[in-house]
Amino acid sequence: MPAIRSTLVRRGIAVATALPLLALAACSYGSDAKDDSSKAKVAAGSKKIDGLDSVKIGYFGNLTHATALVGNQKGFFQKELGATEAKYQTFNAGPSEIEALNSGSIDIGWIGPSPAINGYTKSAGKNLRIIGGSASGGVKLVVNPKKIKSLKGVKGKKIATPQLGNTQDVAFLNWIADQGWKVDAQSGKGDVSVVRTDNKITPDAYKSGSVDGAWVPEPTASKLVAEGGKVLLDESTLWPAKKFVITNIIVRQSFLKEHPKVVEAVLKGSVTTNKWINANPDDAKAAANKQLEADSGKALPAAVLDPAWKSIQITNDPLASTLNTEAEHAVKAGLLEKPDLSGIYDLTLLNKVLKAAGESTVDDAGLGVK
Repeated sequence: MPAIRSTLVRRGIAVATALPLLALAACSYGSDAKDDSSKAKVAAGSKKIDGLDSVKIGYFGNLTHATALVGNQKGFFQKELGATEAKYQTFNAGPSEIEALNSGSIDIGWIGPSPAINGYTKSAGKNLRIIGGSASGGVKLVVNPKKIKSLKGVKGKKIATPQLGNTQDVAFLNWIADQGWKVDAQSGKGDVSVVRTDNKITPDAYKSGSVDGAWVPEPTASKLVAEGGKVLLDESTLWPAKKFVITNIIVRQSFLKEHPKVVEAVLKGSVTTNKWINANPDDAKAAANKQLEADSGKALPAAVLDPAWKSIQITNDPLASTLNTEAEHAVKAGLLEKPDLSGIYDLTLLNKVLKAAGESTVDDAGLGVK
């Protein structure tokens, strides 16, 4: 997908047209928007929540959206929703999911930090809220070991990122700057050649030798390793406690206001799913892969699935402080006008659910609704 330019907006104040941070979600697999025809059975005698017929849920067909994959496959969301039907759509790009949220085609979505920031900023803080966390980690720098022997050896090489201004692109540009190297963010030219390449074709680009490595999310990273690549750096090692947000849960603000009980039910399903995933990692991995196959028609082979799954941490915590840091990295790279993210989080219902489940509550790093 070619790079696009968008106008970023502060809280109600238009700013100059800038490159979008945040052009894609953390990773992109599956179709742009695919309806999931599979339906979990509604228990006999169940009632609709607030009389609502259905709730429309969006997610990406990749492992960093494991909560949504497993929750769908195992019916955890439907169980909490009673006779209110959970309808699912899969996406492969952040902008298309944000567009679906804006238009009302979905009500709740699992999405990466970059499009969440972009969607919030472009609507002057009036459309979405982040209501929960889902995953951390799952991003690696994988290189051709014949061409690159060390981190210093990245200089002068061609390294792929998913798209100009997406989450991994910003992280790689920030890492390059920390090495003291210079790269023009827009063109990707400089001490390192940053080659923006769709995740779906990055393995082929690697095999052909058109790129020497890639800073990419799972399962693309493990696909490259299966092709002979070597993990040179796991991004988690660059973050405090080795944690950083890769997937959040967002909701349309109007839906949150009109149907808080439905949103609470989905969050209950998410917390239940995350607990089950962490308690049953092998079964959860199989369930996620089964749903990937249902959504895309193709399951991941064990050589890719197993290492990819191990590198992702499933969490209820949105890791709010790291979202703010990611935005700062984009500003530093010159890809984003400094945004006002105050109010992007509303963790009220999540913390209510966590308390009821006897689990620790989570923090919004001062970026919650007042």
